[in-house]
Amino acid sequence: MTIAEQIYREAQTPPDELAQEVLDFIGYIETKYHLKSAKDRDLLAAQGPAMARIWDNRADDEAWNDL
Repeated sequence: MTIAEQIYREAQTPPDELAQEVLDFIGYIETKYHLKSAKDRDLLAAQGPAMARIWDNRADDEAWNDL
């Protein structure tokens, strides 16, 4: 099992509040080691609230599951 697979498996267990902290930490590591710029991370964070309605659309999700 790869490290990425282990991280994915472990990420399935914490509640959403703690999972958000893990996600924030990954963003910190990406910025610290210049894997992604802070500007890119901030842009992704800013689009979240605006796109939440579109991303969390169960009807569309169900339609795509059959493809």
